[in-house]
Amino acid sequence: MLGPAGALLLAALASLPAIPARAQNIETAPSFVDDFTSFNRERWYVSDGWMNGSHQNCTWSKGQVSVSDGVLSLGFEKQKTKDREFACGEIQTKQRFGYGTYEARMKTDTGPGLNAAFFSYIGPSDKQPWDEIDFEILTKDTSKVQVNAYIDGKGKNEKLVEVPGGTDKAFNDYAFVWEKDSLRWYVNGQLVNTITDPAKLPSHAQKIFFSFWGSDTMKSWMGAFADPGRKLSLQVERVAFTALGEPCQFPESLACTIKQLGTSN
Repeated sequence: MLGPAGALLLAALASLPAIPARAQNIETAPSFVDDFTSFNRERWYVSDGWMNGSHQNCTWSKGQVSVSDGVLSLGFEKQKTKDREFACGEIQTKQRFGYGTYEARMKTDTGPGLNAAFFSYIGPSDKQPWDEIDFEILTKDTSKVQVNAYIDGKGKNEKLVEVPGGTDKAFNDYAFVWEKDSLRWYVNGQLVNTITDPAKLPSHAQKIFFSFWGSDTMKSWMGAFADPGRKLSLQVERVAFTALGEPCQFPESLACTIKQLGTSN
């Protein structure tokens, strides 16, 4: 039987605002590694003939997606469509993925007003809340990459981190580890950012994306766009997903060298 103190405690707890439950079990597609010896159309959907909004100065085009000599290339070049002066490339997985290690090895071009991105996303187009985990290279400054996360459409978790040697000089390894209680970003195996606040952790399975696009209007973030005068590209040598607790997918994988159960390194 509760005494007066216990009754007061229960009353106080009852008066606290409810904290939304965060999903602890997220279904996921199986682990995989893709080294782009060929283009797996069962895995990847190619964006074609549309754009994400008025901020984008290019139209997604399947002609800007190619695979050669074990490298996926997403292009950006002058190519007039009915709506835009440029064409650009994007691919996304057909399946959705949950907790685990997401990795990509990639190299960018350089130029203001452009965004080369490796990220996971789910949102209204899939009749889901907007959750997203990002690596975005604003190629106006190839010495850095921006990491970020959106939770139910709310961002403001961005951080700029150094990429030693630059994103355009050589291939670099980008990875994030998404667990129930943390989200961590790595560049070339080095931890660069961590989020542990439950309110800032995604709770919905997401698709994996690569995209390379430009904007005339987002100048304060991406820089003032200038016609590069040539075809530019985002190149990807490898992408992998390793589900939480499963064996790593290739010898150099971050999942081989870190503990995935709640540790930061």
